[in-house]
Order: sequence, then structure tokens, then C-alpha cells
Amino acid sequence: MDTTTRTSTATAAAPVTDRERLVARLAWLAPWFGVVLGFLHALSRYRTADGRGDLDSGIVSAWADPAGDLLSPLLTWADPDVVYATYGKLWLPVFVAFTAMAFVARRHRPARGFERFAWRVMPWVYVGACLSVAGEYWTQWTADPNGLLDAVFLVSLPLVLLTIVGSSVLGTTLLVTGYRPRATAALLTVAFPAALLIGTVTSMGNIVLPIAFAWGIAGRRLTR
Repeated sequence: MDTTTRTSTATAAAPVTDRERLVARLAWLAPWFGVVLGFLHALSRYRTADGRGDLDSGIVSAWADPAGDLLSPLLTWADPDVVYATYGKLWLPVFVAFTAMAFVARRHRPARGFERFAWRVMPWVYVGACLSVAGEYWTQWTADPNGLLDAVFLVSLPLVLLTIVGSSVLGTTLLVTGYRPRATAALLTVAFPAALLIGTVTSMGNIVLPIAFAWGIAGRRLTR
């Protein structure tokens, strides 16, 4: 048995720690929380000056107008920019949860060739995505609650693209190499096309949900 095989076997046999089980459970809960959060975050964006124009799209206004009226108390408790920034802050735990799960999954996945390279890169790309969300919603130092939002978004846009495209590359690789659960590999694979579709229906924050569900499913499997 060569060194690579011994390393892979040891990785595959690594026991699941209590901390990893906790990460896995949080990763499973995070995307469900993200669905509700993404819904409210999108609706709050449509009430801001920058986001109001999104309602010009018929496919957006068809669901956002009645939903906004129904959930008005959750959207009108402060200035629209404050509401939008506040809901945006809550994306950070979702990002942290699936990022931590990606590191756990990497530890328990013996890999070779390009897959091994992808595993080395993508969890750290997710760390960058966490920093992007933190910078976008937790560092608004100006009098305007969203005064730095656009500037931070432009700076972090390459990280957003790398997160989506890189997830699709990793997912495609995992499909080819027979990763289990297959749903994780499949959801990661469609991350990029799904982002394009989701962006036409709702706000951009929701494009991360397929990735969050992918790692949530991986966490669900790990706890079992």
C-alpha cells in the first residue's frame, strides 16, 4: 500500500467527532432558515430606493406585491434601508454553517487528482464568501445604513462569482467520482445555472441557497 492509499484510507476511516456532528446539524438547519430569511430579505430590498425598480419585472411583482402586503409588519418596523441591512446581517450564520460543513466533508472524503485540488480550494473560497457577507452588511459605518453597500459589493463581486462557479466545478467533479450523497454533488453542480434563474425571480442573496442545501444534505448524512 503506497503513501497516498494509506492517507486516503486513514481519511476515510476518520471518526466523526462531537464537534463535527454539531456542525453537521447546524448545516442542515441553516438552509431552511435561509429560505425564510431570503424571502424577507428580498421583500425588504424591494422597499428600498435601489431595489424598488426590481418590481418592474412582472415575474417579481407577481409574488412580491401580495407577499409584501401580507408580511408588511415584518418589513415596516424601521426605515427600509435599516430593515434591508438587518436581514442581510442574518445571512452570515448561514454562510458560516455551510462553510464549516465543507471543511468537515473534506476531512472525511479521500480524494485524488483534480478532486483533491478542488477540495483544497473551495472551502477557502467559502471563507472568502463569509468575509464578503460580513463586509457587505456588518461594516456600514456611514450615516446612511447602506452607504457602503454598493462599494463593498463591487469589491467582493469576484468572490461571489468564484463561489458560484467554483461550487459548480466541485459538484461536477463529485458527480463524476461518485460522491455520496449524490444530492450534494447535484446541487453544487447546478449552482451556477440556478443562480442565473434565481436572480431573475428574487434578490441576489438567495443564489446561495442551492449551495447551503448541498452542504446541509451532506451534514444530514454525516449525522446518520
